[in-house]
Amino acid sequence: MEAMTSSLHRVLGAAAAVLLLAGCSAPAATPGADGGASGSASGSSPATAAAGPGDSLLADYGLEDRGTEEVVEALDATHEDRERGLAASVTPEEVVLADGERQETLPVPEGRFYLAVAPFETTTHECFHHSLAGCQGELVDTPVHVSVTAADGEVLVDEERTTYANGFVGLWLPAGIEGTITVEARGKSATADIATGAGDPTCLTTLQLT
Repeated sequence: MEAMTSSLHRVLGAAAAVLLLAGCSAPAATPGADGGASGSASGSSPATAAAGPGDSLLADYGLEDRGTEEVVEALDATHEDRERGLAASVTPEEVVLADGERQETLPVPEGRFYLAVAPFETTTHECFHHSLAGCQGELVDTPVHVSVTAADGEVLVDEERTTYANGFVGLWLPAGIEGTITVEARGKSATADIATGAGDPTCLTTLQLT
């Protein structure tokens, strides 16, 4: 009976992970509108993985010695791991990684919030929890200027960036703030309100450049 209960828990956990990891799919050709979420400065805090059954996923992908922020940045910046079958999704509280057989979670460092931003001109997709191995934005390897200002006027981000191969720019921001984000690229710009609370999206795909 105990073995059956344990097996059921594993199945339910895997099902929940599948739903979470499917939170951001490949872009559907849906027209966008100006909208909002939140983004900001970087850092590297150590993280502890809650390992699932079997060998460590982090070790298999060469990520075992990295903190949560480093793992997120490494996975978001390349298609290499998604092509090897690794799926990963970011929520305000944790990063969930899975490969179809195993699952691990990493806690987001206290006081931090990851916002993935995909500016676009014509094509975007709906997204709430950013998928490090599934989301695909329109503007790949594109120079952009990103600025984030908190509601109290503090400038959190003001820098030149280049979108990743997935069309996103990743920003580590303070958790629990409200503010605005502006992205400029190709002589166009877009601005949106953002928030970095426990119930806010980690994926911003509504910044249409005009």
